[in-house]
Amino acid sequence: MELRQLRYFVAIVDHGSLSRAAGVLHVAQPALTQQLRQLEEELGAQLLHRSAHGVVSTDAGKVFYEHAQAILKQVLDARTAVVQSLDRPSGNVSLGLPHSISGALALPLLTAARARYPEITLQLTEEISGSLTEQLKSGRLNLAVLFDDAPTAQFSATPLVEEDLVFICRAGSPLAPDGEAMSLGQALASTLILPARQHGVRPLVEARALAAGLALRKVIEINSIAILRSAILADLGATLLPPAPLQDDLARGAMRAWRVADPALTRRVILCNSRNIPLTNAAAAIGRLLREVTEDLCARGAWPGARLAGPPSAE
Repeated sequence: MELRQLRYFVAIVDHGSLSRAAGVLHVAQPALTQQLRQLEEELGAQLLHRSAHGVVSTDAGKVFYEHAQAILKQVLDARTAVVQSLDRPSGNVSLGLPHSISGALALPLLTAARARYPEITLQLTEEISGSLTEQLKSGRLNLAVLFDDAPTAQFSATPLVEEDLVFICRAGSPLAPDGEAMSLGQALASTLILPARQHGVRPLVEARALAAGLALRKVIEINSIAILRSAILADLGATLLPPAPLQDDLARGAMRAWRVADPALTRRVILCNSRNIPLTNAAAAIGRLLREVTEDLCARGAWPGARLAGPPSAE
């Protein structure tokens, strides 16, 4: 198996056609077809379905495409690491952010990266935390912001912030509690709009409920922050989230938030990279910059509900 075969295969899938891929790659279509056939023979599996309208990946092809992308990215990173300067890092850096973090962190980081490192192309991916973990394992991401409930033993992890989860509902909703705080039991008695179980918030809420001998009574599962926001404004339920992703609605009074106590709900946000895949100079620079941006946001109170995290506690 050769790297060019991986490049050819990825290009065919990306462009959906052997002829279009041949044009982009500046390779004769018969030669491209031959390389694809050799690749399928070596793997012992058909990778593409061919038709008059183009090509579509088979199930085997979809799996191989993910691995081929990761391998090609690592090769590019290795080349970049050799040639780039420590003083002027350059190249591509892929960073994954969970949905509930991107609203607070993405734009400030992009702005800072553009000003500090104009020769770095920062590629941001917004996904649920479970998907980010898998992409970081495979090498498709250089860095990912995760939570301390994720399986991070195989990653190098740097604590960023601790976030408070608060009870949020539409202003004037019957779900609104009296007073400025509420117990976890009161919060769980409401209809809650929460992400699915593979999302970083949901396992935390369920673990705290179990520890307190409580249970979630009724949950509406929504993974999209935008749809979750619409559901809250429609008064379909409340949520338990950090305030940052809904800060605009909280600031203009469309929603209200209450502190949860007895017990409190907090989560630790951490920056992770693979222990097995070395960081390029550019990725290391973005990691340092991300920590600087985080410190600045917390110092200015621009990341609502977050405070700088201390070092990990000793086991």
